[in-house]
Amino acid sequence: MRKYGLLRQLLAAGGRFVLEPAPFAETSDLLVAHHPDYVRRFLAGTLDPGVVRRIGFPWSGQLVRRTLASVGGTLGAARDALDSSFGGNLAGGTHHASREQGSGFCVFNDLAVAILALRRDSRAARAAVVDLDVHQGDGTALIFEHDPAVLTLSLHGRNNFPFRKQRSRIDVDLPDGTGDDEYLAALAAVLPRVFEFRPQVVFYQSGVDALAGDRLGRLALTHQGLIRRDRMVLEACRANGVPVVVTLGGGYADPIERTVEAHANTFLTAASIFAPAPPVPARPDPPRP
Repeated sequence: MRKYGLLRQLLAAGGRFVLEPAPFAETSDLLVAHHPDYVRRFLAGTLDPGVVRRIGFPWSGQLVRRTLASVGGTLGAARDALDSSFGGNLAGGTHHASREQGSGFCVFNDLAVAILALRRDSRAARAAVVDLDVHQGDGTALIFEHDPAVLTLSLHGRNNFPFRKQRSRIDVDLPDGTGDDEYLAALAAVLPRVFEFRPQVVFYQSGVDALAGDRLGRLALTHQGLIRRDRMVLEACRANGVPVVVTLGGGYADPIERTVEAHANTFLTAASIFAPAPPVPARPDPPRP
């Protein structure tokens, strides 16, 4: 949990970003993607103990507030993206939650909520999810398995959680120890299919748990490899004129500062593409005597 505060401090210190508190998602937003009984029971704290264990967090009022803010942050970032080409949430990417239950530290699926809320509000009819967290986006895949207006792409570890995979539109499973070159080649082979789908918005689940040495990752990307990954996705969105929403996703390195650096690099890469710093004006030559 420490990474969230550390990341915000790091990005705020650089002066490149406008950082705003996330609004709470409304119940009506949650209901576009989740079963009413699950939503009601979570908000009231009456979920069955087995459902709570599957989520992985003990229920509390603080968890409710944090969850609503995480989803609300992605909703806000999606609206920003449609208005200005890019929006980001320093949380979210809770891709293991399905329609009727949470899983893997994910209560509600903020990606699915945002996609379906944009559709409800007539802001975007077609969407794509580019999920590069090391764990398959099984909840997202399940929610949109039969939805022809949403393309889901997941690049993930073959032998990692969830051990029962769901079916994304495009799945690429990678063996333990996959490094930069193999990973980037696999991404380059499938990324064009995302834009052939002609989405009106892309949701980029930018988890950095593929970093070498991540406690839950099993892959072997370097920081530079992750930057190249981010640049490949974000430049493709820019080149195709598709707004992109970046959500944080996973990262569990020890020390946690390695994960914070990787997450920060994602947002700094986005800033270099969507809001490059103005050039420093040249200093005039001194007058001759």
